[in-house]
Amino acid sequence: MKTIKDKQVLVGADFAGFPLKEAVVKHLKSKGWTVTDIGVKSADDPAPEMFHRIGLKAGAKIAEGEFERALLFCGTGMGIHIAASKCPHVHCGVVESVPAALRAITGNGVNILAMGAFYVAPQMGIDIADAFLEHNLGDGYENWKNFYEFHKLAIDELEAFNYGEFKENGFEVKKIGEVDLASPKYGVLAK
Repeated sequence: MKTIKDKQVLVGADFAGFPLKEAVVKHLKSKGWTVTDIGVKSADDPAPEMFHRIGLKAGAKIAEGEFERALLFCGTGMGIHIAASKCPHVHCGVVESVPAALRAITGNGVNILAMGAFYVAPQMGIDIADAFLEHNLGDGYENWKNFYEFHKLAIDELEAFNYGEFKENGFEVKKIGEVDLASPKYGVLAK
């Protein structure tokens, strides 16, 4: 698996997300990242691949364990996110700010982050990518009792989720554990 600790990241963009992707990739390469790009590679591409096909390809590379994390870009971030999320083991978030990116990785453990070039300026995209790639589940919450365990349980239950079983069980979630999460700082990064 190509991991973030080894500074390996997957990226992909459609024609609309291409300019934002280019700014982020240039920045990441300047910081020593190895970037594998599976999307549109030229603003002049006469037949650019559609957003959903790039999202599915990126999602498959995460699902198959080829990459630990990916950054995806389209006009809104939504379409490419929906496509990537069709693949098993993909936990994708769409963000437009650094705080949202931090919470997506530190609280929700997403493995793909999508951004929309219509809404995210290049410098913001760079800052979002840095936040996503420089943090892990639980970072910043070390003083919040059971924060990591609570959110890891959520990820594990989502990984184990089977819609057929959910439906047969009267739409009740099959719990695989419980974690007590008590903090006066709910929703705020611990300092």
